[in-house]
This record gives sequence, C-alpha cells and structure tokens, in this order.
Amino acid sequence: MPIARHDVLVVVPTYEEAENIVPLTAAVLEHGVSVLVVDDNSPDGTGRLADEQAAGVERLHVLHRAEKAGLGPAYAAGFRWGLDNGARVMCEMDADFSHDPAALPNLLAATEDGADVVIGSRYVPGGGVANWSWHRRWLSRAGNVYAKALLGTDVADMTGGYRAFTADAIVRLAPWDCQASGYGFQVEMAWKASVLGMRIDEVPITFVDRVRGQSKMSTGIAVEAMLLVTRWGVGRRRGRLPWRSPEGM
Repeated sequence: MPIARHDVLVVVPTYEEAENIVPLTAAVLEHGVSVLVVDDNSPDGTGRLADEQAAGVERLHVLHRAEKAGLGPAYAAGFRWGLDNGARVMCEMDADFSHDPAALPNLLAATEDGADVVIGSRYVPGGGVANWSWHRRWLSRAGNVYAKALLGTDVADMTGGYRAFTADAIVRLAPWDCQASGYGFQVEMAWKASVLGMRIDEVPITFVDRVRGQSKMSTGIAVEAMLLVTRWGVGRRRGRLPWRSPEGM
C-alpha cells in the first residue's frame, strides 16, 4: 500500500562528517521524507551543523549521543526514535554520499510492493561500485561470499548499508539486541531477517566511494565482523542462533 513520504524516516549516523552532512541531508529532504541525524559527539562539529540546519527545517531532527559507540547502536537508537515518533518505514544511509539519495525512491517503492526489508545492492544485476581499488572490491566480494556460505542465506549483498525497513520489520528484528556494533551489524540484520522468513528485496545501486572526509572502516571493524560471522556460522551448524527467541525478542 502507498506510504506517505512524511511517514518515512532516513536515519543517518555521523561521526566527523562536517564536510558532508549539510548537503547530504538537503539532498535527502528533497524526496519529501524526514531525516534523523544520529551524531556520536563528533569533535569536528557535525552535530552542531546539523542542529543549525534543523532549526529551520521541520522534517530534520538530530539525536546526540555522548560518544562514538558504533554503527549498530547508532542505528538502533535511531530506529527506536523512529518507532516512538510514528515512522512507518525507516531507512539506513551513509553520510558521505556513497549512497545516492536519488536511489531512495526505488527502495521505498519495494516496501510499498510488500517487502519487509529492502537492500540497495551492489551485487545484483544493474548494481556496482565506483572508484574502488581492486583490493577493496575483492575484500567486499569475499566478505559477502563468506557470510552467505556460513549463514546459509541467498542475500547477494549482506554487507550493504543502504536499506529500508518497515516499522513492523524493525520491531521483529530488534536491532537493539544485535551483537555486532560495527559493520557486522549489516550482516546480522540481513541474516536475522532471512531466518525470520521476511521478504527481502534487493534493488540495484551503484556505491560510490566518498570524495570528502575520512572513511570509518578500520582493520578492527573488519576483524570484528569476520569473527562474529564465523562464530554465528559455527553456532548455526550446531542448531544455535544468537538471539533469545526465534523472533529475536
């Protein structure tokens, strides 16, 4: 069924994105949706810039966290805010223009068509990446193949971070209970949705490497994700899931 754009909330976690946050939120707001910036006390003033912009924009909101505490918890906090404020669809989006705001209507259209979870996918026909080194391309591909093999899912882009969820899906997925705090959060949410039998649609996007600012990806974050996926895969083969109940509640 059609979803009014004012019922859509795009959650944008930020840490030191002062060069990107104002033009990024302006571009997203052009689609008639609401935006929640979740800032982890960025020392470069990202949160302050978002506050200044939000002062004159009804559909732009800012949630301040005390410290840098990970991507997963930032999204969980944003989704809780969205549920508390009546959002019917909630989206994930990077703050650095790697996720093109122009692709947002395609993700939303899939939720209107009945999908519980929509992933902007680099690895379905029509999707791709731009301005990546061969090493980063290989690492991303290998990480997805590894996660799919261990977790037994057919999701093509397990690590992609451009997503849309219905509010009902968020409640069932309970992101605040996820174990991963870094980019493994994306794998965990996709796997959990698959285990719960949700309808997961993947729409093609082109992921473009950031032009301004510094990437937040680090060796530690990558290692955390790999170790978690390995542990989950071993547990799955032994008939164990990392959630308190089949519904993850």
